[in-house]
Amino acid sequence: MDRNILRSCREDPRRTSTDIQVFVTSPNEPVPSRRTIRRRLQVAGLYGRRPVKKSYAPQYQCPTVKHGGGSEMVWGCFSDTSMGPLKRIQDNDPKHTSGHVANWFRVDLLEWPSQSPDLNPIEHMWEELEQRLKGFRASNANQIFAQLEAAWKSIPMTVVQTLLDSMPRRCQAVIDAKGYPTKY
Repeated sequence: MDRNILRSCREDPRRTSTDIQVFVTSPNEPVPSRRTIRRRLQVAGLYGRRPVKKSYAPQYQCPTVKHGGGSEMVWGCFSDTSMGPLKRIQDNDPKHTSGHVANWFRVDLLEWPSQSPDLNPIEHMWEELEQRLKGFRASNANQIFAQLEAAWKSIPMTVVQTLLDSMPRRCQAVIDAKGYPTKY
């Protein structure tokens, strides 16, 4: 049983004692308690599922997304014939437009008003994109962007055509509401 506990931990150092308990349980042996598993790991020099002297080795690190749980701002376009590319962007918030941040991102920022009204079918495309990404998880910004790109490319042109066909109704709704919010 001790070998199985150690093997389970070495296969995936992020396994919890409960996960290890399920992994090592067999019908012929009694189920070890989580406390027993932790004690056996400590005797083997594994504190917190990683060796004390190697705690910063890459195999014991878990990539994470910082600041806001993994949102990614993108720019996208489409026409009645095709889907355009997705590009990473930053909004015009002063903390994002400072010279230091612009140099760090090494991208050109698009200029537009930070509080612009949205009479734009792209907003519905973003909703479509969000629906397609429900349930996906990513551990870093590159994975998020890769998932966004894949979902963007999978949107059928019938969705695009429906949105484009709605433009006359959208414009009339804004005119009728004298610029106030509409159902769109």
